Amino acid sequence: MDGIEHPARLTVGVVGAGRVGAVLGAALARAGHGVTGVSAVSAASLARAADLLPGVPVREVPDVVAGAELVVLAVPDDALADLVAGLTATGAWQAGQIVVHTSGRHGVSVLEPTRPHHVLPLALHPAMTFTGTAMDLERLAECCFGVTADDALRPVAEALVVEMGADPVWVLEADRAAYHAALAHGANHLVTLTSEAMELLARAGVAEPRKLLGPLMRAALDNALRLGDTALTGPVARGDVGTVEDHLRELDRLSPEIRRTYVALARATALRALDSGRLRPAAAEPLLDTLADQEP
Repeated sequence: MDGIEHPARLTVGVVGAGRVGAVLGAALARAGHGVTGVSAVSAASLARAADLLPGVPVREVPDVVAGAELVVLAVPDDALADLVAGLTATGAWQAGQIVVHTSGRHGVSVLEPTRPHHVLPLALHPAMTFTGTAMDLERLAECCFGVTADDALRPVAEALVVEMGADPVWVLEADRAAYHAALAHGANHLVTLTSEAMELLARAGVAEPRKLLGPLMRAALDNALRLGDTALTGPVARGDVGTVEDHLRELDRLSPEIRRTYVALARATALRALDSGRLRPAAAEPLLDTLADQEP
């Protein structure tokens, strides 16, 4: 149907029942693979494993790896290299195993120590924010995975992603850090921006900030994804220095911390608006001067 040759059914071991690992394990099980073990330590991860991988035994990490044809390493970015090194030092790998990690930051170079053991290394990073619940399985249908692998393993990597219901997007090893920075900047910082905006609305006496802000932010995001910089509206794009000065005075009073975010984003916005032609140079100069004067 999708033009991609799918791998045979595999036994799967999931190392790390965090929000990502438990969900991807469930997605692979739904695709017909057999999850034979999962590692979980905290109460939250044990609960996720029980909910999303019912009946799958919770095992120590070496036992999860030993019993699997496909090993999913779903651990934090900074813990991945040490985990790989530890498993390699203890001879945990088996020839022919497919070893997948879910880190956005790393490509396959972090799995380099496994190569002498004749495993098949893949980097499959879901570009999605997870709750660690069953609702994430449906979100995979709208999700892309950043895929990095040897050229010979590209069909296997892409097939696994498609089986989980998502779309593979090829990312070169050398571009992995930039890829991850883009996702973190867009998604993680959006959470901070949204939370700060809701905080200001609450301080302004708005009883339901999310009800007021939600439609505006959804429309702005949709417009930005479709139109890029040309979607920009507001006082910075118009060069309304007086309005920006009013904002900064009010933010001085309400929240100097949020003012710092506002200034940084307003400067970045002004420069992009200037480069794209949305903001005239004559209007940009006093606006940028004002923002520079207001920096702490």
